[in-house]
Amino acid sequence: MSNTVRTACVIGAGVMGSAIAAHLAGAGVKVHLLDIVPSNEKELASGGRDARAKAGLAAALQAKPAAFFDPDAARLVVPGNLEDHLDRLGECQLVIEAVVENLDIKRKVFAAVAPHLRDGCVLASNTSGLSIAGMNAALPEALRKRFVVLHFFNPVRYMRLLEVVPGPDTEPAVVSAMVEFGEWLGKGVVYGKDTTNFVANRIGVYSMMLAMQEMVAQGLSIEAVDAIAGKPMGRPKSAVFQTGDIVGLDTLVHVAKNCFDSLSDDPERDVFQMPQFVSAMVEAGRLGRKSGEGFYKKVGKDIHVLDVGSGQYRPRETIELSSVTGAKGPPAVRIAKLLAADDAGSRFAWSVVSKTLVYAANLVGEIADDIVNIDRAMCWGFNWELGPFQIWDALGVRATVERMTADGLRVPSWVTAMLDSDRTSFYAGGVGNATYFDKRSNVATPVPRHPKQLQVAAFKENKGNVLDHNAGASLVDIGDGVLCLEVHTKMNTLDADVVAMVHRAVDVAEAQFSAIVVGNDADHFSAGANLMLIVGAAMQQKWDEVEAIIKGLQDSFQRLRYAQVPVVSCPTQYTLGGGCELAMASDASQSYAETYTGLVEVGVGLIPAGCGCLRMVERYTSHIADIDGADLLPHVGQASLNIAMAKVSTSAEEAKRLRYLRPTDGISLNRDFLLHEAKQRALGLAQAGYRPPRPLQLKAAGYDAAKTIGAKVWGMVEGRWASAHDALIANKIAHILCGGTVPAGTVLSEQHYLDLEREAFLQLCGEPKTHERIKHMLETGKPLRN
Repeated sequence: MSNTVRTACVIGAGVMGSAIAAHLAGAGVKVHLLDIVPSNEKELASGGRDARAKAGLAAALQAKPAAFFDPDAARLVVPGNLEDHLDRLGECQLVIEAVVENLDIKRKVFAAVAPHLRDGCVLASNTSGLSIAGMNAALPEALRKRFVVLHFFNPVRYMRLLEVVPGPDTEPAVVSAMVEFGEWLGKGVVYGKDTTNFVANRIGVYSMMLAMQEMVAQGLSIEAVDAIAGKPMGRPKSAVFQTGDIVGLDTLVHVAKNCFDSLSDDPERDVFQMPQFVSAMVEAGRLGRKSGEGFYKKVGKDIHVLDVGSGQYRPRETIELSSVTGAKGPPAVRIAKLLAADDAGSRFAWSVVSKTLVYAANLVGEIADDIVNIDRAMCWGFNWELGPFQIWDALGVRATVERMTADGLRVPSWVTAMLDSDRTSFYAGGVGNATYFDKRSNVATPVPRHPKQLQVAAFKENKGNVLDHNAGASLVDIGDGVLCLEVHTKMNTLDADVVAMVHRAVDVAEAQFSAIVVGNDADHFSAGANLMLIVGAAMQQKWDEVEAIIKGLQDSFQRLRYAQVPVVSCPTQYTLGGGCELAMASDASQSYAETYTGLVEVGVGLIPAGCGCLRMVERYTSHIADIDGADLLPHVGQASLNIAMAKVSTSAEEAKRLRYLRPTDGISLNRDFLLHEAKQRALGLAQAGYRPPRPLQLKAAGYDAAKTIGAKVWGMVEGRWASAHDALIANKIAHILCGGTVPAGTVLSEQHYLDLEREAFLQLCGEPKTHERIKHMLETGKPLRN
């Protein structure tokens, strides 16, 4: 089913409105971005009557991180104003209001736009927590059926959560259509209710406020709280106070105040009372990153932290708590270890976690119908690794309830009733058949799952689907004649086990399957080759061993490239170095929109030698090689620059411009749908009479082109933009991409380029400065430019 929203309007070109417009445009939707006509002459003179909307679009184009997948999509955003351009609403299937959080202003906007809406147009508000019933009252009766809240989270492109909240008269079909649209946009949809701050902000801000109060009560410092309440507690590294700085203290105060003012019947209302030291910071203009200082402040190259007692900034202290240093492993294990310890860190964590769990349990039915929506809201909206009820399961519900009761906390009766029914956890079952305890029916209910959501782990629960496996990779039957090659090393790095399984995948697929999909359930596709494969042999100068490793990688990728069945890769997020080369070995890619890919080997003093240089020559020159007199130098030069600068795409769209992806490769906005859509692409190729490509014959740019590139590299060294070792690597890249010491126009085989890759790689492995780069990367995780 295709998307039914072809044209939309966003009213309000502030931070949220312009970001929503950018995201819709990135998905291919035409967007009218409207704002008020400026009242001051300076704005009018600089941008005309559309100045506010134009400024919002300009800000979205300059946003860091980027609001657009591709800046070119800004062509789909049409600025306008609310006096001259309300007639444009007649072409829209969806209108989203994103003006200031003031009920009177929103009502005035609704009154102005309502007469211009076409029949069937959905009117939505991006309010973060105002009363829907209050907004509904300002609408004509017929429009109330098409009114809904679509609450996006900031930054819109990157935050997965979309809270969909119907009004009292909203038709179910409208809610279903907006849920489908949100999922098409790549969002994880949570169904909320008309309550203050809906789902994620209600619990997330409660937990942040609770952490601030417990910090003061227990005498901890800001940096200590952030050390405890980040990764050890299964939350983002920004924890409490860094998150506050990112969001903005004024925004945090607004949301907390909205809760305090509105939740008169909430027993925990006082938790939302902002601590005096935070209110004083807002009054002083210390609003976080937007103002340059908040809970933290950058002083020169150092980060200082606010001392709550004195109100002054000081250098951060090193936090040494055994509960924090011992909290390692997967999220469930980390949290359990943290709370089982006995020091100041564990006591603080227990106080915050236990009260947050009880608060969330008390809100089931009030803010959302079930625990699944609450857990998803916290994971997608606040980047928790586990939601409240998933955390409770990880700790053991019965033991945790006993500890809570001993502490004097009142656990909701429905939780104890669940335990009395002999069910010991909120969730049960596997990935493919998970159930949750439904408070409404008191029975196990299947966790909602979109039919397009495929997971390798779900297929692997049937042991018969795992056709082969080793420590590095598995071959999994994902149905309909498609074989999945799943890499599952740490960060999905490529090692000898993975190389062996690539060959095995082709053997099995050619004998039993119609197509291969290379993908996984992890956050990242692959961080590249495992450097430990190479570093030991290189340090001991075992050059034959190094060459065998590289040739093995090349052979496996070439085997994949020329398999008798179609191969589709599905890159997602980090797709770097050898991971990029693995993805490029496929016939087609179906990439997640948030794919950050590139050939980054120069960061460790090496060059791409897993067919990466060959693929760049193919993708930059093959389309013009047959044109008489075509100058290959500019094209090879750009490819050389991409590799020498270790350029990494900031999206799948940019990866197409950098040629890491083909123009014809697909992009999935929704990560949950990636494997399904890759599978469909593979089946489409198989069913369309697939034949493997013929090995390439590539026309070389030649020796003189390499020397021209070398002259530019020399200029960068002279200008101190590059080091001598950078120049050495860049010249080897140019040598390979130009075909070596051959005249321009020489027709070369793929193997010729692969031989050049191996030769350069081996030479660089013997360089002391390359050893320094590899050592630095392994020790720090960061590149060294020496």
